[in-house]
Amino acid sequence: MAGSAASTVADYLAELPPERRAIVSTVRDLVNRHLPAGYSETMGWGMICWGIPLARYPDTYNKQPLCYAGLAANKNAYSLHLMSVYAESKQENSLRLAYEKADKKLDMGKCCLRFRSLDGLLMDEIGRIVAATSVDDYIAHYESARPKKPKKK
Repeated sequence: MAGSAASTVADYLAELPPERRAIVSTVRDLVNRHLPAGYSETMGWGMICWGIPLARYPDTYNKQPLCYAGLAANKNAYSLHLMSVYAESKQENSLRLAYEKADKKLDMGKCCLRFRSLDGLLMDEIGRIVAATSVDDYIAHYESARPKKPKKK
């Protein structure tokens, strides 16, 4: 289902079969409960996204809201994109260690956790990661990773 043309989260959820909607809704609720102030939920890139609105931070490389997290129901699984895990190795290490301690398999790309059921997610750890980065800290990290613009003379 990734790549949805839905323009609202409600429309996206309505597209999903009931059992898939229940899983996406549970993870969505988890993210929304732990999301620091200043991020907003929208649709982007065919999935549910949480990011920094352009009104707050317009200087993004792609002129889209600065994405903090994303959630999608894919063809055979689900994906939860945690950009702060990609941006912060301490969070990635913490996530990997939590999965190891729980004796669960971590299926992760650079920032994308792939899971087939809620049993594949460590909900407490996901909530902690989502809650860990304020908007100001995320912007500061984003700016520190971007190439410096040459000063105009």
